[in-house]
Amino acid sequence: MSSKNTEIKPIEYACKGKTLTFIKPLIMAIVNVTPDSFYDGGKYSGMRDVLYDVEEKIKNGADIVDIGAASSRPNALEINEQEEWGRLREPLSEIRKNFPRIFISVDTYRASIAKKSAEAGADIINDVSGGNMDETMFDIISELNLPYILMHMQGTPQTMQKNPEYENVVNQVVSDFETKIQVLNNKGFHKIILDPGFGFGKNVTHNYQLLKHLQIFSSLNYPILAGLSRKSLINKVIGSNPVTALNGTSILNTLALLNGAKILRVHDVKEAKEAVALVEFYKNV
Repeated sequence: MSSKNTEIKPIEYACKGKTLTFIKPLIMAIVNVTPDSFYDGGKYSGMRDVLYDVEEKIKNGADIVDIGAASSRPNALEINEQEEWGRLREPLSEIRKNFPRIFISVDTYRASIAKKSAEAGADIINDVSGGNMDETMFDIISELNLPYILMHMQGTPQTMQKNPEYENVVNQVVSDFETKIQVLNNKGFHKIILDPGFGFGKNVTHNYQLLKHLQIFSSLNYPILAGLSRKSLINKVIGSNPVTALNGTSILNTLALLNGAKILRVHDVKEAKEAVALVEFYKNV
């Protein structure tokens, strides 16, 4: 009597001679080269500081570094394309040169910046608007054929936290993903990572409903990214602030991992890596 091997092959995305593999959850380290991010804006005084920070994050277990040059915190002032690229160009180039094997993600909603970033060495594009803020993004992503983080956001950074409303946040985010996945698939593109967009056009209850039902998104058959690090959805429940929210972040990261997250986007790599190790051990006992 023959038996079939029912083991599911892990998702793999080829990008620039490397392979992004989701055998176990990955750590994406946040590198904000902005003066106004909600937690770590303006932390770097020069390129030496950026490279030192990236090196430490890699030593602590980062699989991906995510470079952001335009803040997407609530009510952030929008900067123009020239300023975004001016902030991004040198750090991206220097990180690529100094750490040739690390996966580099660029956090941008502009297709033109995505294209320039790919040419300068980026491996992944992380779009907080899920294609909503630049109608050419899906065409450019399909041409680049690099892994694309499709995030859900209601509104824009300037409007997203002004009384966000949903009839059913989980169903509506799933529906939005299904529509956009179909558009991308019709263009022949499949290297998608889904991010429900914690804190982006959601109130506290919405965020926890998404976290509680995160496993539902796995039915879409793409890896799930959870970006919970030091966000207000922690602080509004336990009375912390971005500086004191590390313990809350670790707890929510653990819940996300138990509910199927394949990437944790974090400020604190060592603690996230420990959460992954413990949850993986727990699951395999």
